[in-house]
Amino acid sequence: MEQAQQLKAKFGELISEPMEFRGETTLKVLDAERIVEVCEFAKRSLGFDYLLDICSIDNYGDDPRFTVVYHLYGLGHRQHLRLKTDVSEEKSELPTITTVWRTADWHEREIYDMMGLRFRGHPDLRRILMWEGYPYFPLRKDFPLAGKPSDMPEVAFSKPAPLEGGPFVTIAGGKDRIAREPRVRIPETDAIETNARLERRKEIQEAHGRSHGPGPIEPKK
Repeated sequence: MEQAQQLKAKFGELISEPMEFRGETTLKVLDAERIVEVCEFAKRSLGFDYLLDICSIDNYGDDPRFTVVYHLYGLGHRQHLRLKTDVSEEKSELPTITTVWRTADWHEREIYDMMGLRFRGHPDLRRILMWEGYPYFPLRKDFPLAGKPSDMPEVAFSKPAPLEGGPFVTIAGGKDRIAREPRVRIPETDAIETNARLERRKEIQEAHGRSHGPGPIEPKK
């Protein structure tokens, strides 16, 4: 992509060589502290006037732990560009790009809320899904699928529950939509079950002799 090469020419070693996959172009910004100037150039000089999304990745076990991904689009030239930059767990902070695209406001708040990364200079960095004072970051990979208990008197509380408060377990393929939707993985069997089946384990056990497994409930013969 011509625009990616222009970014590389402008910023030199700060920008990685463009990576293309299935028609999509990705550049890595090697210093997260300079993400604002890279975004400003992409918008004002290269025509990427629309910020589609910002998301974050938890590379749990690696250093740096986090990656922030910016998805850009140009309404005029109809080109997409993805920028990535890494942030260490120790720092857990990078500059806001709300001065470039105002729509970054809620995207950055969601990342702060779910992943715990702070965006320095953000005009209103508050939690957007969880309540203020909630002590965890539910999209981190070390946050359990069932959630964690928490309690703030007269504010809110949470209890561990299937599919509550954490990243969902999904399974590729499957014979139908039901088999592809988020599931709770049962460690003892590695089976995938819906909330309804979990709640009905005793009934299932009584009906066909085991409390897990796919398929409809069938009476014991």
